[in-house]
Amino acid sequence: MKSKQLARFATKWSAVGISLAAFSYATYAATTFLRYGRPRRSKGSKADPVLDIFMPNYEVVDRHSVRIAVPAEVVLTAAAEVDIEKCPLIRAIFKSRELILGGKPDNTIRPCGLLAEMQSLGWRVLAEIPGREIVVGAVTQPWEPNPVFRGLAPDEFTNFKDPGYVKIIWTLRADAVASNESIFRTETRAVGTDGEARKKFRRYWSLLSPGIVAIRSVMLPAVKAEAERRWGANAA
Repeated sequence: MKSKQLARFATKWSAVGISLAAFSYATYAATTFLRYGRPRRSKGSKADPVLDIFMPNYEVVDRHSVRIAVPAEVVLTAAAEVDIEKCPLIRAIFKSRELILGGKPDNTIRPCGLLAEMQSLGWRVLAEIPGREIVVGAVTQPWEPNPVFRGLAPDEFTNFKDPGYVKIIWTLRADAVASNESIFRTETRAVGTDGEARKKFRRYWSLLSPGIVAIRSVMLPAVKAEAERRWGANAA
């Protein structure tokens, strides 16, 4: 096959790939928009009564889990201290959001470790069960180019009703299934405080939630690898 034919072939299939990707994204965005406000409810061992204390009713939810052959307390510590900024894909997702919404780069030097970094951004720990679960929350306007995360005391967060905001809560959780085995779970919930906030957040979530979901998906293998590394070093 001549070089010109190869070039035309590559161009043709590149265009097909881009079209399929665009169609898939448009389908996802439309489906997410239509399903907004009808989140799936967890039952049994997957349910989270601690999250229910702070946000029993929510408009969107995102859940992920992975089984790890490491004790729950080691997994939870690893999850809180994992450095997700090391992942090129996560950095690319943050950069893409910045470009799409016209945000300014955050050049602040922040502490390493997921929990410490999130707290430096304004998130606040609302509840903690040692060795089992950490619940974090904030109120914000996520559609802003450079959103500000406002952490509140537990009671304030639960009762917060100021218009124009979204309340977001997420958890790091490790459920023991054996002496040296556990299931790591992370769940994110969000709800708007009024109709205008829900309208803006619905549009934002429909368009940008693929990146948010991808971050959680990438985080799980990072937590698993870090937990296994720590447990292996401890056993050596």
